[in-house]
Amino acid sequence: MTLSLRVAIVGAGPAGIYAGNILHRQVTEAGGEVAIDLFESLPAPYGLIRYGVAPDHPRIKGIVNSLHEMLDAGTIRLIGNVEVGRDVTVEELRERYDAVVFATGALKDAPLDIPGIDLPGSYGAADLVAWYDGHPDVPREWPLEAEQIAVIGNGNVALDVARVLAKHPKDLLTTDVPANVVAGLEASPVTDVHVFGRRGPGHVKFTPIELRELGEVPDVDVIVYDEDFERAAGDPHAEQLHASNNQVKVMTRTLNGWRPTPETTRTASRRLHLHFLYNPVEVLGDGRVEGVRFERTRPVGDGSVAGTGEFVDVPVQAVYRAVGYASSPVPGVPFDERSAVIPNDGGRVTDAAGAHLPGVYATGWIKRGPVGLIGHTKGDALETITNLLADAAAGALPATLVEAAGGDEVLELLEARGIRYTTWAGWLELDGHERGLGEAFEGVERERVKVVPRDEQVEISRAGALVAS
Repeated sequence: MTLSLRVAIVGAGPAGIYAGNILHRQVTEAGGEVAIDLFESLPAPYGLIRYGVAPDHPRIKGIVNSLHEMLDAGTIRLIGNVEVGRDVTVEELRERYDAVVFATGALKDAPLDIPGIDLPGSYGAADLVAWYDGHPDVPREWPLEAEQIAVIGNGNVALDVARVLAKHPKDLLTTDVPANVVAGLEASPVTDVHVFGRRGPGHVKFTPIELRELGEVPDVDVIVYDEDFERAAGDPHAEQLHASNNQVKVMTRTLNGWRPTPETTRTASRRLHLHFLYNPVEVLGDGRVEGVRFERTRPVGDGSVAGTGEFVDVPVQAVYRAVGYASSPVPGVPFDERSAVIPNDGGRVTDAAGAHLPGVYATGWIKRGPVGLIGHTKGDALETITNLLADAAAGALPATLVEAAGGDEVLELLEARGIRYTTWAGWLELDGHERGLGEAFEGVERERVKVVPRDEQVEISRAGALVAS
């Protein structure tokens, strides 16, 4: 049987784009036909690659080049500035497509349930990242008023946040950082940023390149503490990791290279401190953040830690929790609030009874939780699309679509509702505009300067082209 499918994918980040690319390739290689519409709530594509990666990471953002090629091939139709569940319902998509794949990612901060975490001056790292990446749906200004800042977490997001907060704004000008972000960072009085992790230096969740870049920030000293390394010494689990994992070896060498010696001199105007074996138990303050109380921890030997009963109060005026991301529910789709994912079996979305919802699938972080890198995202998409095509071949997809569901019917539905959707041609227009702003910037060579307001993005995009060819 030759397949002929119409598929909607919700979310134009890496997970959604990879899923569309794999779907198109597998169907066409088998001699079938597939029309793919990629819905995105923002006017621009790329998801967390555009709005979740620190602006001073051009090598990581290089993944955009391959995503661009996939969308520019014309085999996937981008429909941006459309929020599924509000502008068009999930049921309306299910009526118009043989299958709907959700790839909406994880955009909000995971909670940190300790007393005082909601005090003014306490923030989620994801919100700050969205601000400094120019996300159109966050405030244009950020309250950078603290001299001492705590970042809680030992992953790459914690390092990104700490690095951007500690970095001098002039050293960000070669990136695509928006003008309002530069202005906000220039007004920051920060002198010290402290990063705290529950476990020891042998169990950090950084990647070597992220850690190494920390030591290359101009006029910022990286400070680690011998006491933390001494507390972690003799941990058999950390020793096993070091012996078996080259990345751990590289990071251990980097961290040890920052330990103080009699010849160590520190002259930078700002300092970035890395603390290990600190478990946050309370954010302190009378009306706003004034400090964080930590319990010192010790390695147990199996990769976990235990409290020591020793408490330390660290004075800070702002706290950022970087303890992970969490997904948000999509109206009309089952959602597991505890795990913050769409319940599924290999990407097949399941209802409360565990039965598969015909034609409904998930991939990426909304499917498996916010873990894994780009390689995991590709493998994840392959599993979901393989199961979708197996269902199509078995005749397990919904049999009846609304009349005239093909072609531009969904665009006509959006237009009738006054939804100012954007397209791939529109993104090319916005992309060119942002690159032009970068070229026009005086004194610094910049690839682009991001346009932040949603309405401005939409106007530029739609002025270029209303409907992609």
